[in-house]
Amino acid sequence: MNVTTKRLDALKHPKKNVRIHSEQQIRELKRSLEKFGQTRAIVVDEDDTILVGNGLYEAMVSLGYQEATVYVKTGLSENDKKKLMIADNKTYALGIDNLETLNEFLEELQGDLDIPGYDEEILQQMVADADEVTEKLSEYGTLDESEIQKIREANEKREQKAASEETSDENTTEDSEKPSSLVEQSAEKQNATETESRKFVICPKCGEQIWL
Repeated sequence: MNVTTKRLDALKHPKKNVRIHSEQQIRELKRSLEKFGQTRAIVVDEDDTILVGNGLYEAMVSLGYQEATVYVKTGLSENDKKKLMIADNKTYALGIDNLETLNEFLEELQGDLDIPGYDEEILQQMVADADEVTEKLSEYGTLDESEIQKIREANEKREQKAASEETSDENTTEDSEKPSSLVEQSAEKQNATETESRKFVICPKCGEQIWL
């Protein structure tokens, strides 16, 4: 298999392709290209028909690339070309994420979660809840809009709870500073009540009050 550089306008899509490339996938491939450049070669046959990398080809054309690194695979029968197309898509899909290592990497990135293939906002919210991150990352790619909304709402509730607890702590501190003044006010009211309940007479000689 020869490695070479070819113009993208010289490459051709196969008549049929076993992989459907969604808009989201093309968008994430473009993000990867913009961040890292071309990291995988496109595989073509001797007629420059693409056997592996149709999605990558579309993303590169969309970004205005003129050339790409290409593997030229010659000598394949038509059956073998079809088998290669099927095998490439399936063998990559069989991989399983090591979620423990993935979690460690995400934590080590310290909030720098602009990663092609993932929604940065959702990653930030999932990583914020350490108890759910493994489960949610294992489901990533199957989350629908309602599940994404649930994650956002859960994050908002956590923030509201934290703010409420902070306000409660402040009120407790203020209340702890008031007892002495409240006791004084209570004592004054008690003295006033006692004064009102006591009886007195007026001295006929001096005119002063004599408390009984």
